[in-house]
Amino acid sequence: QPGNMPRAALLPRPSTKAAVTAGVFITALWSLRCFLSPSEVSGEAPKHTEPLTVLVWKWPSKQVPNISGDVCRELYGITGCWLTTERRLLGQADVVVFPHTRLQPGRDTLPKERPPGQNWVWVSLESPSNTKALAGWNQTFNWVMTYRRDSDIFIPYGKLVPNQSATVNIPTKTNLVSWVISNYHRTQKRAEVYKNLSRYLHVNIYGKANKRPLCKDCLLPTTSKSKFYLAFENSIHQDYITEKLWRNSLMAGTVPVVLGPPRANYEQFIPADSFIHVDDFGSLAELATFLKTMNSSRYRQFFSWQKRYSVKLYADWRERICTICPAYPNLPRGRVYPDLESWFNS
Repeated sequence: QPGNMPRAALLPRPSTKAAVTAGVFITALWSLRCFLSPSEVSGEAPKHTEPLTVLVWKWPSKQVPNISGDVCRELYGITGCWLTTERRLLGQADVVVFPHTRLQPGRDTLPKERPPGQNWVWVSLESPSNTKALAGWNQTFNWVMTYRRDSDIFIPYGKLVPNQSATVNIPTKTNLVSWVISNYHRTQKRAEVYKNLSRYLHVNIYGKANKRPLCKDCLLPTTSKSKFYLAFENSIHQDYITEKLWRNSLMAGTVPVVLGPPRANYEQFIPADSFIHVDDFGSLAELATFLKTMNSSRYRQFFSWQKRYSVKLYADWRERICTICPAYPNLPRGRVYPDLESWFNS
């Protein structure tokens, strides 16, 4: 080979037409080869090509929505995913979903045996403080599906989605602080914080606990009229950040004052300048002063997230269960949670 001339330069150049024809032929051959034997070509296990059958042992909510047909594709653009509640299909289900709130104590309500290759999923959106009788479910479930980011299948209550065209929209304000509360228990930290905070400022309280329930469509228009919203969680746990933040405050266009896991945990979900954390202050008197004396330009800064994001709320169990399908190929196989209670309480 003379000098360092690349080998290709020594070869006669084929005509463009011949090159294109050869290219098309090679591409067609390659596609056919992949089509005939996908696993041999890619060196991976055969991909799951059949639609995935997900059997929900008992639907998580009291009202069972329509899940007939291809709901995952029609509603959420998730293909190859079939949901069913027909227990007679147990033998052919790839995944069986067991919502914790619908599990009766004792295993006699579960299927007697599990077909080989079938995976069982334990589902809970409640916090450990509100989850009873976990000890009975050791060595039962392959995967967990919860609001915790370290779950096999992560189902948050909401998230911020990038939105380039978003504009800042701050609804008209007629009062300072509001709170919607259905279950008030004096022993909860949120009750104690509210009681002490209310010594320094007036809180507009709605919800069953104050005999001022709000209809489903009245909630957001009501909370949006307040400058601040008490997004107080019923218990304090890692990643336990519920619709109190996503729907009642961010979506409503009010500034959340949060009580829950530490600030750093919230910042894994939302920008640092979009909320106020109770722990940011040395006392509730200081927090009250901060809220009462805030000027309008400082207040507007809390909404700068709206220029880049909008809120996506997860409220339909169909969507949550459909998300199992895209996650399925990457989930661990052949594993079971030996001690569900210690995992969930960790």
